[in-house]
Amino acid sequence: MYDIIIIGAGPAGLTAAIYARRADKSVLVIEKETFGGQITYSPKVENYPGMISVSGNELAELMVTQAMELGAEIELDTVVGLRDNGDSKTVMTESTEYDARCVIIATGSKHRQLGIENENAFVGDGISYCAVCDGAFYKDKTVAVIGGGNSALQEAVLLSEGCEKVYVIQNLERMTGEGKLIEKLEKRDNVEFIFNSVVEKIMGSDRFEAIIIAKKDGTVEKIELDGIFVAIGQIPQNTAFADMVKLNDYGYIDSGENCLTNIDGVFSAGDCRSKVIRQVTTATGDGAVAALAACRYIDDNYEI
Repeated sequence: MYDIIIIGAGPAGLTAAIYARRADKSVLVIEKETFGGQITYSPKVENYPGMISVSGNELAELMVTQAMELGAEIELDTVVGLRDNGDSKTVMTESTEYDARCVIIATGSKHRQLGIENENAFVGDGISYCAVCDGAFYKDKTVAVIGGGNSALQEAVLLSEGCEKVYVIQNLERMTGEGKLIEKLEKRDNVEFIFNSVVEKIMGSDRFEAIIIAKKDGTVEKIELDGIFVAIGQIPQNTAFADMVKLNDYGYIDSGENCLTNIDGVFSAGDCRSKVIRQVTTATGDGAVAALAACRYIDDNYEI
């Protein structure tokens, strides 16, 4: 019986582990893929306090090392379900089951990919999913934003302030984001909209060079670029908990800044919960809040 089981070893989950261990609670962290989460795909992180410049991998390794040195246990496994036993919770994985007094869900979300050849090869080196994170690396360069919703338009606004040229490529005949964002972009000379088009191919060998877009009229076009920013949505990783924890219409855990869920003893942290800003700093903030809430829950309900 663990005090706290944390599902997910991204910045939110690892921060929660650090805080929980410092509160002398027994902690198990379960991760199914990559320790560090999506931050590991960033070649440079320059907006994390105290780190002028660090790779995502380095930052993740530091977090994992700190959690483990404090005594957190870490298991590589896939969580397939969660059961509420009243005075305890059972986390079910593909290989076994674990029991805990409370659980923190920190499974994050994944950026929806284009699903074309070479996409993974250029992630972090020509393909990005976050202008706030990586936009500065493309100052005075030519980029494209793929998507037409609010997220894509916001990315384009930010990029247009530093890039020489920004294409916004949408698969529909119009943008679907807010009118004010569209108007702002329409007034910028370095922004060009391309409608009824989808990215069909990524060109490049040693470096990212161009994309091939297929248009609705059957024609294709090559656009030479320094990089693209994919903004076609995110996929929260909450399927395993859908029959227990309340999710919003988009599949994110319905949880506010207090990181509480609708189930006593179950907390959420990071990109898997409903929130406006999804950054490494907001994830670590959630991890601290969720861990402290979990510790209070244990102290109030159990004699240890």
